[in-house]
Amino acid sequence: MDASVDRIAQPWGGRTPYARHGDWPVRVDTYLADGVAPGEVERWVQAASILHSDGDAMDIAVRNGRMVGVRGRAVDRVNRGRLGPKDLFGWQANASPDRLTRPLVRRDGRLVETDWPTAMDRIVSRSRELLDERGPGSIGFYTSGQLFLEEYYTLAVLARAGIGTNHLDGNTRLCTATAAEALKESFGCDGQPGSYDDIDQADVIALFGHNLAETQPVQWMRILDRLEGAEPPRLVCVDPRPTQVARRATVHLAPRSGTNVALLNALLHETIRHDRMDHAYIAAHAVGFEELAARVESCTAEWAGDICDVPAQLIVEAAEVLGSADRLLSTVLQGVYQSHQATAAAVQINNLHLIRGMLGRPGAGVLQMNGQPTAQNTRECGANGDLPGFRNWQNDEHVADLAQVWNVEPATIPHYAPSTHAMQMFRYAEQGSIRMLWISGTNPAVSLPELSRIRSILSGERLFVVVQDLFLTETAQLADVVLPAATWGEKTGTFTNADRTVHLCDKAVEPPGEARPDLDIFLDYAARMDFRDKDGGPLVSWRDPESAFEAWKRCSAGRPCDYTGLTYGRLRGGSGIQWPCGDQAPDGTPRLYTKGITWARPDVCESYGKDLATGASVDAVEYRSLNPEGKAMLKAAEFLPAHEAPSREYPFQLTTGRTLYHFHTRTKTGRAPQLNAAAPDVWVEISAVDAAAGDLDEGDLVEVTSPRGALRGRLRITDLRRGVLFVPFHYGYWDTPAGLGPDIGTSGRAANEATITDWDPASKQPLFKTAAAALTLVAKGDGRPSPAPTTTASGPGRGNDGVRATEGGPDALVTQTTDHAPGPRDVLPGPQGGTA
Repeated sequence: MDASVDRIAQPWGGRTPYARHGDWPVRVDTYLADGVAPGEVERWVQAASILHSDGDAMDIAVRNGRMVGVRGRAVDRVNRGRLGPKDLFGWQANASPDRLTRPLVRRDGRLVETDWPTAMDRIVSRSRELLDERGPGSIGFYTSGQLFLEEYYTLAVLARAGIGTNHLDGNTRLCTATAAEALKESFGCDGQPGSYDDIDQADVIALFGHNLAETQPVQWMRILDRLEGAEPPRLVCVDPRPTQVARRATVHLAPRSGTNVALLNALLHETIRHDRMDHAYIAAHAVGFEELAARVESCTAEWAGDICDVPAQLIVEAAEVLGSADRLLSTVLQGVYQSHQATAAAVQINNLHLIRGMLGRPGAGVLQMNGQPTAQNTRECGANGDLPGFRNWQNDEHVADLAQVWNVEPATIPHYAPSTHAMQMFRYAEQGSIRMLWISGTNPAVSLPELSRIRSILSGERLFVVVQDLFLTETAQLADVVLPAATWGEKTGTFTNADRTVHLCDKAVEPPGEARPDLDIFLDYAARMDFRDKDGGPLVSWRDPESAFEAWKRCSAGRPCDYTGLTYGRLRGGSGIQWPCGDQAPDGTPRLYTKGITWARPDVCESYGKDLATGASVDAVEYRSLNPEGKAMLKAAEFLPAHEAPSREYPFQLTTGRTLYHFHTRTKTGRAPQLNAAAPDVWVEISAVDAAAGDLDEGDLVEVTSPRGALRGRLRITDLRRGVLFVPFHYGYWDTPAGLGPDIGTSGRAANEATITDWDPASKQPLFKTAAAALTLVAKGDGRPSPAPTTTASGPGRGNDGVRATEGGPDALVTQTTDHAPGPRDVLPGPQGGTA
C-alpha cells in the first residue's frame, strides 16, 4: 500500500486499470502499527478477513506474541493483495482492554466472574433440567456469521443429534437467508452460481440493492479498475441512495422501498417483449417460462414507474442495457433481501439470467451475495437450521444418509417440519416454550428489529440466556452465563466466502486471559452432556480444528458443497479454493451450472421450494410433477404492497443499512481507532428537498420515530430519494452512558429501535427496509434549541428526477420539538462493555 494514501479518506486506494478478459493486476496493501518496521515483523501468519463476506486473504504480522499489522496475500484469487479499510485496521480490536477474559455468571442480579467448570456446570445443569422437564424443544441456539466452519458443524451436530432440537439459526437470517432461499427456489439447491472472476469478463454488471463499494470494497476496487481500463463494463444500479455505485452507473434506478418485484417484473416484461432471450437455453434448462411470461405481460414500464416512483423511460433504458449484454453479471444484497417480497424479488433476478442464458460462462452469472463473512458456512453446515451438506429435510433418504454419517437413528434428527427461524425462536422465547437460548458471536439486543421487545425477551425471568462473545455486549449484559471467546487470529479454522472460496485462518497469537475458541467451548459442552451415537460412542469424536474439518468432509462427500478434495495442507501457502472440490473437480470449481442445472432433480435437490407469497412448503409430489427432469424453475411473482406504508402520522419510509467503516454492531470496528474516528456516531440521512421543506440543515439533531420506538442522530443531507430516511444500523449503547439501551420513554441511537417485527414469507428474513417513520427536529446543529413546533407541506416525490410529488402525499413530513436527553437505563448492574 502506498504509505501516502489515506485509506480512510480514500478507502479504495489507487487504480490498477486492466482491460476486459485481462488479469486483475496485483496490488499488495499493508498496514503496520506505529513504530513497527517491516523488518521487525517476526512472522506472518495466513488468514482471511471476517469483517465482510468478501473473504479477502491476508497475512497477520506478529511481533513479541502480539498482532502488529496485516498485509494482503498477492497469490489469492479473491483480492490479489488488496485490503479494504476494515481489513487494514479492524485487527486492532483483538487487543482491546475490555475483552472478556473470564466466564461470568449471574448471582443476585449481578454478573460476577467465575471459573470455567462453574460456568459450564451451570449450563449443563440447566440443559438437563429442561430436557427432563420440557424436552428438546425448550432449548434453542442462535449463532453468528463470524465463526469458523468447524465450529458451525460441531454446533449443528450437538444441537440436532445431541439435544434433538429444531431451534437452531444464525444471525445470517438477517443478511443471507434470502440468498439461500432464492437459489433453492430457482436451482433446487443452495450454492453461488457465479464467481468474482466474472467481473473480469462481464460487459454489463447490474447491482440490485447492493452497495458494493461499502459492503465488499475490494470487489468495488476490481470494478473501478475495469472502469479505468479498455472495454469498461456498463453498470446498472438499483438503490434509493446516491451511492458510489450509483454515481458510476450507466443507469441508476432509485425505486420506492418495497417495490422491487414491480420493477423486476417490468424489466422481465421488456426483455420478453423485445425477444432478448436465449430460447434454446430456456428449452434445455428451465421450466415455467409460460407462466412467467403471462405474469409479466401487463407489467409495463409505465405500470412499474407509477408503483416504484421511477420514470418509465429509465426502466426501459435499464432493460435495454441488461438485454443487450453479451455477458451479464448481477449482484444482489440487502436492498432486495430485507424487504417484504425478498425471495420473490431475488428469484426474478435469477429469472432474468435464465431467460437470457446468462449462467455458467465467464462473465455471465449471478451472485446472490452474503452479508456476514462466514454466512456460507452456516448454510453448508446446518447452523442455520438446514440439514448439513444441503440435504433436504423433506426427503427421508437424505435424512437417513445424514443419520448414517452421524451414526444415529434417523428419528434422532428433527425433520418433522422446517427448522425454526430466528424470528420465530424469539417469539417462542417470548411465549415461554423456549426456556434456554444459547447465543454465540452475535448481538441481537442491537441487531434484531424492535429492540425494546428483544430486550424484554432476553431479560425475562423464565429464559436462561447463555452468551458466548468477545466483549460484554448489550446482549451479554442480559445473560445468565457469559463465556469469553477467542476470535480470528487467536484460533485456527476455515471459512467460505460469498463465491464459494474456502480459506484457512491459522492461529497467530494466544487469546487473552481464559478466553477459549468457540470450537473448544462446544466440544466441552458436548463432552459434559455425554452425547452418544447409536453404538454408545461419542457423538462428537473430533477434538481439534483439523479433525473437525475432516469430519465435515465426510458429511459433505457427494453433496453440492463437496470438500473432500480439500485439506489444511492444500489451503496453506497458496490461494483459497472454490468448492465443490472432489474427485470430479480436484482443483475446485470456478462457477456452477456450466453444463446445465445439476442439483434440481427431485431425488437430489435440497428443497422442493415454497410458495413465494405465503412461504408454504411445496411437497415432493408437486415438485416432481412440475420439474421431473430437474431443470431450473422460472417462478413468477405478483407484486404486493408493503405491510406498513407511510401515513399522515408516519410519512417517511425508514431504511437501514451499513457504512464502509463498520461491521454489524461495531464489536470490533468500533474499537479500531481509525474506523471509529471515521464514523463515530449514528446519523440520519434525508433528501435535500425534504430537508428544505422542513427547514432542516446539515448537522441538526433529529429524532426518528415509528410505532415501535425512536432514535436520535445528526442530520446528513444527500441526494437520497424524497420521502426516505436512511439510518446505519451498527450503533448500539456500549460506548454511551446508557450502556444497554434507552430508558422507557426516551430515544436511543440504535436504528432497530424503530424497525418492524416482520419477515419475508419464504426466507424468513426480517424487514429492515420498509418501516414507516416520522422525523422531528430536536435542536439546530449550532446548538440553538428548536423553534416553536411548525409543520411543512411536503411529500415524497419522484425518485430520479425530483420534480413532481406523488398524489396523496402527507401534509407534514417534519415536526419540531424541544430537546430531552436520554438517560442511563439501570437495568442490569455489572461490568460494562462491547457489542457484537
